[in-house]
Amino acid sequence: MSPRSRMGELEQAVLEVLWDLRSASGREVHAKLADRGGRELAYTTVMTVLDRLARKDVVVREREGRAFRYAPRRSRAEMTAEVMREALDGTGADRDQALVSFVGEASDEDLAALRRALADLA
Repeated sequence: MSPRSRMGELEQAVLEVLWDLRSASGREVHAKLADRGGRELAYTTVMTVLDRLARKDVVVREREGRAFRYAPRRSRAEMTAEVMREALDGTGADRDQALVSFVGEASDEDLAALRRALADLA
């Protein structure tokens, strides 16, 4: 699977729509993207992106009548955690320093969330 860090801007926008809707047809994704403004996208472009995300195993595609419904394979939180793990794996020997740096720049809210998560794991 391609993590978010390696997805294109349009793939990310489509995935954001699917996270919001949980499950959607290509037409629903196209309409939601149009509602959000930005550049005009052809329906076929959105379908191409959905097909690409399905081939990358980022979304699940299920037949519904003559069309397909799409749903994200993983939640936002799961995808974010994967990106964070990959970033840490790429630091090599500097892994500890990367974690210290991250925590040092974290907001009070993020630090509180980290403390809660660590307490839950203990």
